[in-house]
Amino acid sequence: MKIKIKQSPEYLRLSLAAAITLGIRPGLFYRDAKLYCINLLLTYPSGCSARCAYCGLSRKRKGEWDEKSFIRVTWPQHSLEDIIQRIGERINNVKRICISQITNTRCIADTVYITKKLRESFDIPVSILVSPTIIDREDLKDFKEAGADKIGVAIDLATKELFDKYRGSGVGGPHKWEKYQTCLSQAIEIFGPLNAGSHLVTGMGETEWEMSSAIQKIQDMDGWTHLFSFFPEKGSQLKDRAMPDMEHYRRIQLARYLIDKGLSRFEKFVFDKKERITDFGLDRTFLETVIDSGEPFRTSGCEGYDGEVACNRPYGNSRPGPDIRNFPFKPNTADICRIRQQLNPNNLMNNKIQKVKTCP
Repeated sequence: MKIKIKQSPEYLRLSLAAAITLGIRPGLFYRDAKLYCINLLLTYPSGCSARCAYCGLSRKRKGEWDEKSFIRVTWPQHSLEDIIQRIGERINNVKRICISQITNTRCIADTVYITKKLRESFDIPVSILVSPTIIDREDLKDFKEAGADKIGVAIDLATKELFDKYRGSGVGGPHKWEKYQTCLSQAIEIFGPLNAGSHLVTGMGETEWEMSSAIQKIQDMDGWTHLFSFFPEKGSQLKDRAMPDMEHYRRIQLARYLIDKGLSRFEKFVFDKKERITDFGLDRTFLETVIDSGEPFRTSGCEGYDGEVACNRPYGNSRPGPDIRNFPFKPNTADICRIRQQLNPNNLMNNKIQKVKTCP
C-alpha cells in the first residue's frame, strides 16, 4: 500500500509557538508570553527552491525538508482539518492566522484553497506572507477574493546590493529585488494602505542610514514594516555570522516605530560618519515618553481583530532571557531600564535619552 505523503493543502507545517498554543506540542513561554496568531507554512516534499543565505529552509541547506528548522525552531507538520478543529476549541486565544508561502509554484492554488477553508470556518482575519518570485498581480487579487486581508512581502534586506548578495545572484537564488518591490507596490494598491508591507532584517551589513531610509520609503508607499534582528540559523550559510549589537538594534527599532507611526521622518534624523543614528529629530521630553511606553521594542506584526498585535512570534529572533530583542508583551519598568542602557545615551546627540546607571 502506497503511503500518502504529507503535503499541502491537506497538511501544513506550523511554528512551534503555534503548536504550543494549539496544544499540539507541550511547552510554556518565558514570562508567560501569549501568541495570538497561528503561523502556518505550506509544505511539499520538493521544499523551497530559494537559496537565501540566512534561511533554514534554503535548498542549499543539508537535510530533509520536513526536518529543516525556520526562525530558530522546528515547524511540525499537521493536517489542516486538525488545525481547524484545534483553533475552534481555542477560538478566544486566536486573533489572526498567517499563511507563509515558500518558493514553490504549488503554493499559489493551495494558498487560495487554504484561505477559503479558514475563512469559511472562522471569522478570524487571515494574512499571507507571499513569495513574490512565484506570483503576479492576478494572484494577489485571488488571495483577496479568497478572504485574506493583509499581505506581507519579506524583502528582508535594506538595499538591492545586499538583497542580491544574500537572496539573488550572490547565492544562485531566484529572487530579484525589482520583483519584490513591484509585488509590494501592487499588494498595497490591491489591499489598501497599511494592509500590505514588508519584513526587514537588520544586522545584514546595512548601515542605520540605509535601514532607516528603506523603512521611510515603504511608509511613503502607505505600507507597514515589521522589524527583526538577524539570528544565525543552524545549518544555514550564515550560521557563523554574529547577531547585530543590541545598541544598533534598539536604535533601529526606535527609528522604525517613529517612522511607521508618523512621529518623525528619516530626513529629520542625524547620522554620524559611520551612518549611525545620533538624533531622531524629536525633543527630549517627547522621545523619553515614547521610550517609556515600551511600544517601539515590542514585536511588530499584523494586528488581530481587536487592533492589537497578534503575530508577536515569541522569541523568534532571540533566546528567552533578559536580553529579549522583540518583546512579545509590554515591557515592564525593569525592561525599560535595560533598554535605556542598551540604547547607550552617550552615543546620542544632546543627551536626548536619559542615562541610567543601575536597573532593578
